[in-house]
Amino acid sequence: MGFILMIIVGGLIGWLAGAILGKDIPFGIIGNIIAGLVGSALGSKLLGQWGPIIGGVPILPALIGSIILIFIISMIFKATNK
Repeated sequence: MGFILMIIVGGLIGWLAGAILGKDIPFGIIGNIIAGLVGSALGSKLLGQWGPIIGGVPILPALIGSIILIFIISMIFKATNK
């Protein structure tokens, strides 16, 4: 049950980060889940594990990490589409 909750929270964080930046994440819901989980790992490494934790995912560092990740990915896609 914990793994499923982690996937759901990762998807919601990825979606929220994309909505904050106004960027579409490639690959739809799978991209949201990946961005949320990878962003969570990135945010936890950069900021530590603080704030509320749901499904093993620290929400605030995960959101900040996902925003950073989506921003970098959008810059890479923008550079390759020129």
